[in-house]
Amino acid sequence: MKKLFYPVVAALLLITSAFVSVTSQDWKIDESFSIKFTSKDPSGIFKVFTGAINFDENDLASSRFDLSIDVNSISMGNGMKNKKSLSPEWFDAEKYPTIKYTSSKVEKSGSGYMITGDLKIKGTSKQYKIPFDFKRSGESGKFTGSFDVNRMDFKIGKSSGAVPDIMKVDFSVPVNKK
Repeated sequence: MKKLFYPVVAALLLITSAFVSVTSQDWKIDESFSIKFTSKDPSGIFKVFTGAINFDENDLASSRFDLSIDVNSISMGNGMKNKKSLSPEWFDAEKYPTIKYTSSKVEKSGSGYMITGDLKIKGTSKQYKIPFDFKRSGESGKFTGSFDVNRMDFKIGKSSGAVPDIMKVDFSVPVNKK
């Protein structure tokens, strides 16, 4: 009986520690998120943002982000601008209904973090490095940051003096442990 007891206890400890490790890293996106884009003109927000976040400050190599924005949720404060932004010239929402970001690496950067991954907009993927901060408070936390996107990299609209090519994206994503 003793010969069987120790291997069973060891197996239970191993299984339990693996389960705790995996679940302690999963985060659920809170509905109070904010995804804003700004320029001289236009500016707006996206109202639908979903994804899987697996982030552990102590194990960045295992951290993963798989995020999605519903293009049809764009709001620029003007119905005509919203409609035009969904057209084939701009986001082509009918053909490309989502903006996707999938990480390939997360690392420490100064007092914050840097995520490297593929940003896919309108059928085109580009590697983007996005700096962010993460503040944990018990069973919740918040990811914040900002980065620039060149809309011409993704064939969004045409280059002109009327609309800047560079859009600043600001995000604030509160999360709760799953």
